[in-house]
Amino acid sequence: MTVLDGRILTASGWVDGAVSFGATVEAVTSGRGGDAVILPGFVDLHNHGGGGADVMEGAAAVRTMARLHARHGTTSLLATTMTAPEAEIRAALAGVAGAMAAQHDDEARLLGVHLEGPFISPRKLGAQPPATADADPALFEEYCRLAPIRVVTFAPDMTGDPEAIAGMLGVARRRGIRVQIGHSDGDYEAAAAWFEAGIDGATHLFNAMSALHHRKPGVAGAVLAHALHAELIPDLLHVHPGAIRVGLRAIPALHAVTDATAAAGMPEGTYHLGRHEVRKCGSGVRLADGTLAGSALTMDAALRNLVSIGLDLADAAARVATLPAAYLGLDDRGVIAPGKRADLVVLSPDLRVRRVFVGGVAVPCP
Repeated sequence: MTVLDGRILTASGWVDGAVSFGATVEAVTSGRGGDAVILPGFVDLHNHGGGGADVMEGAAAVRTMARLHARHGTTSLLATTMTAPEAEIRAALAGVAGAMAAQHDDEARLLGVHLEGPFISPRKLGAQPPATADADPALFEEYCRLAPIRVVTFAPDMTGDPEAIAGMLGVARRRGIRVQIGHSDGDYEAAAAWFEAGIDGATHLFNAMSALHHRKPGVAGAVLAHALHAELIPDLLHVHPGAIRVGLRAIPALHAVTDATAAAGMPEGTYHLGRHEVRKCGSGVRLADGTLAGSALTMDAALRNLVSIGLDLADAAARVATLPAAYLGLDDRGVIAPGKRADLVVLSPDLRVRRVFVGGVAVPCP
């Protein structure tokens, strides 16, 4: 049994006292407390890599990135694929499945896959390689059999006939996969129709989607007007703080993601993002032409960034832990309460990581 003292963010609010736990939380008791800030472990639903490793490189790389992000407070994550030829996506999915079958205690728990591409618009690739695929329910079903896909990014304007697109949406619904609109150059009307039909959310709000204009609202406008859920990258490079505030006012369950690449946790230099070579310079990661290419963000930095633009700490913690866990229907994590997984992040008063526990087991920290 481990006991930690501090200011604890519980499911019912802040408690100054102690949390005791093994693999699950046993109790939270009021008492002396301390200067430590204890939050639920972070949950990242869009992560391509870290520690020099890229998800597309296979099982060992996936475990490297899971280890890196655990050290920064992420206790659960989705390994996110890139648009690529079919054989490369199959290999990447097999790698994630292999990593999930052989996890170590010092790694963030792998929840499955966020399939980001290849079923996106070739007109809004962002940093995705130009290897998009036509809508194909049979191919999507095959990908689903290779690894547990939990989130998929589709573009309403992907290439392929409407019947095939409807078939892929049907596969996702049967399998309980969250469908997000992203990498789309579509119009407001098409995106709004998807939300009205029950599509779940949006991938990296504002990025790689047709922009909001007051006479042409685009996909971004449809997300703001209709979505209950969406993800956003709060590295303060992908989205201006003012636009983040717009998203927070419009979308009730807006959650943070890192969209991290192999460059996360690494020095400046050149890394891989799928088939692309990317360059980390300062806090940004870019293609040779200057296009933002994922990020070097970790979830502890995301939390600090949200607080820096004015969010209350409890609200910021919900955006990096509680809301993404709930979005995936995970009722065993994302909050600190008796019986829940002991996925905990212990921060200093200035919100720097001191300790991380994954299922009650301490992991090495920076």
